[in-house]
Amino acid sequence: MSKEESSSILPQWHRPTPLLQTHNVGLNVMNSLTRRKEPFVTMDGGREVRWYMCGPTVYAPSHMGHARTYLGFDIIRRIMELHFGYDVTLVMNITDIDDKIIARSAEQDISHLELSNKFELEFHEDMRALGVAPPTVLTRVTEYMDEIPAYIAQLVDQNLAYEANGSVYFHVEAFEASDGMHYCKLEPEQINNAALLAEAEGKLSQDFVGDKKSPRDFALWKRSKEGEPSWNSPWGLGRPGWHIECSVMASDVLARLFGGNVQMDIHSGGVDLRFPHHDNEMAQAEAHSGCHQWVNYFVHAGHLDIKGFKMSKSLKNFITIQDALKQNTARQIRLCFLLHKYNASMDYGDSTMSHTLVMEKLFVEFFHNVKAVLRETSTMGDSQKLNDASLTVQAAVMTTKRKVDAALRDDFDTPTSLHALADLVRSTNLHLESGQLVSLVIRNAAVFITSMFRVFGLIPDGSTEIGFPMSANGAGGDGEEALTPVLNALMDFRASVRDKAKNKDVGGVLQECDSFRDDALPTLGIRLEDKAGGKSVWKLADPAELAREKEQKEAELARRAAEQAAQAAERAAKEALAKLPPIDFMKQLILSDDTTTTTTTSTTTTPKYGRFDDTTGLPTHGHDGEALNKNQSKKAKKEFDAQQKKYDKYLKSQAK
Repeated sequence: MSKEESSSILPQWHRPTPLLQTHNVGLNVMNSLTRRKEPFVTMDGGREVRWYMCGPTVYAPSHMGHARTYLGFDIIRRIMELHFGYDVTLVMNITDIDDKIIARSAEQDISHLELSNKFELEFHEDMRALGVAPPTVLTRVTEYMDEIPAYIAQLVDQNLAYEANGSVYFHVEAFEASDGMHYCKLEPEQINNAALLAEAEGKLSQDFVGDKKSPRDFALWKRSKEGEPSWNSPWGLGRPGWHIECSVMASDVLARLFGGNVQMDIHSGGVDLRFPHHDNEMAQAEAHSGCHQWVNYFVHAGHLDIKGFKMSKSLKNFITIQDALKQNTARQIRLCFLLHKYNASMDYGDSTMSHTLVMEKLFVEFFHNVKAVLRETSTMGDSQKLNDASLTVQAAVMTTKRKVDAALRDDFDTPTSLHALADLVRSTNLHLESGQLVSLVIRNAAVFITSMFRVFGLIPDGSTEIGFPMSANGAGGDGEEALTPVLNALMDFRASVRDKAKNKDVGGVLQECDSFRDDALPTLGIRLEDKAGGKSVWKLADPAELAREKEQKEAELARRAAEQAAQAAERAAKEALAKLPPIDFMKQLILSDDTTTTTTTSTTTTPKYGRFDDTTGLPTHGHDGEALNKNQSKKAKKEFDAQQKKYDKYLKSQAK
């Protein structure tokens, strides 16, 4: 077997073997170190989970790619804690100094700290707006400028790193030669990918690549150029390489929290970081500590594309988190991510969000309908004897609980979980429509769905027992404060109806009723729905949510109207062209025409043809006065004949 063939084989992974496993929920996790699902076992066999997550490099606004990673792992963290009962310690770093930050701060003529502080604060605010819980411990690179050089110095002493021209590089060949050590555990196929290696070293460091013993070696400490931020080290002024920061900070925090043990249960990050960043992280940490498996489970978030393309400013599809939150609520974005597997590629586009809004509406309406039913029935006063319909619903609740649990144990399969919950909603809705209501069973279904939505972060902790909270912030108030806007709306409505009634304007009265339902009540957080038989049902909701629903409905109607208008205009243009005799049609063609548009939509007025045969009407010369060649004449004849058919069809329609 050649060296290249052997390099693509994943090294052996060792499943954790604690002396006693006291907490086993049957969870299987897709482990990038083996590329398959593995039974999840913590290092101590209990509930304690040690997790490190690569944080952002703060040099620009946070975008939806960040949301894909951090919101996705927030969901997994919540599932582990709230559903499976693990005690998670999550450590996350902030990269507040690197080549991108230095370059961007120079462009804006501000200090690197001013730039990184600004965008770090924005990142934390964006995470808060998305409902992402903060980590247990947060570290910053600039706060570890004593620990990082000391860590590197030990690697130099072990002959696993070397100094060259004021910079220090990790010696990959020496590490590979060490007993039991393996380099490039995640992506052995990429071990010689020069483009990825160069990108990871940073643009400002390309002048020093000739100092390396091997192209595979990577910077642990970079010598700073004149005017660049720098810190003291045994090798002179410089700054850390990108990969070393995570190895140092994660090892430091874990060792101090867990009795000197630097190993972790889970390491997470975006899939694009697998090589070389995560592979280099592990090599550094394992070289420094001497352990052969620094990370037991490596978990990666999938790619995020925008409408089928990689997010890029040049493609004008770069979406910041703040921009996304102007279009959709944090709940809708979270639901959208829940509907996609965390480690699968995801396309964030109009159709994706449209599907999300349909799913959200299913649950919103379900909760409203359940609340309306429970308001009208006494849960314990009425008969709760199971009839056939309610028995079916209760069985569906029990089955759904098993399905959801099984899906979450299968590598946090939230899409399957949500579809199982949606099926439960549909089953319960059939019971609601049957008229043979057993309120306790209806409540059981709603309470379970609500409890899972709390696990997923769709409903805030400590909110209402059933359904989404009435307002986003759960703010309350005294009775007078709450009733004042409602009573004012009722007074205005009463006055308008009285005026119309005095004038015997029945149509006006009905119009006022519709306006009260569609315009006045939603601003107060009230949805009024007219039902069959003249009955109406009121439902409480967040006013902002109702306003957004109205805006989205109006926007969809406007989009459809614009689409229909465009189609009508296109049909009219084609019909107008069909009325032209082929001779006139050929004469009105211009250079940019493809025979499907009129001259009014073109940017040039140069005729396509210059001269025509007096007998047949066929073009003989082009716009430049040159006679048409054989192919051009053939194409012109094809255009002429096609128009003749359309014109004949038009004449035939007029003769009827």
